[in-house]
Amino acid sequence: MENTGIALDPAEPRPTAGEWAGRTALALLVLFTGGFVWMLGPLLAIACGDCPDGVRTPSHGDALITVARGVVPLVTLGTAVGIFVPRGGARVGGIGLGVLVVLFVVVLVLGQ
Repeated sequence: MENTGIALDPAEPRPTAGEWAGRTALALLVLFTGGFVWMLGPLLAIACGDCPDGVRTPSHGDALITVARGVVPLVTLGTAVGIFVPRGGARVGGIGLGVLVVLFVVVLVLGQ
């Protein structure tokens, strides 16, 4: 047997098929949530029922676009990749979903 230099830690078992399915479902949920915040967040933030054209001019328009178009995709991608890290994938997914919800609220507040 040849020594390849890769040491397998017996205390760290390999993920089962069920764990991979759970991680994949969590990653899809993160991608869907990130897409929702990225696409519909700014539209919901500037929607106005009383305005003549249905759209209000946000007071913090540049910050709104920066958060919605810059930060949200980075958080989504980082979370989706982090879910498949050998340790703490579910924790990364939960934290990432929480950050996406906070960013959604920030986008809505910036649109007011």
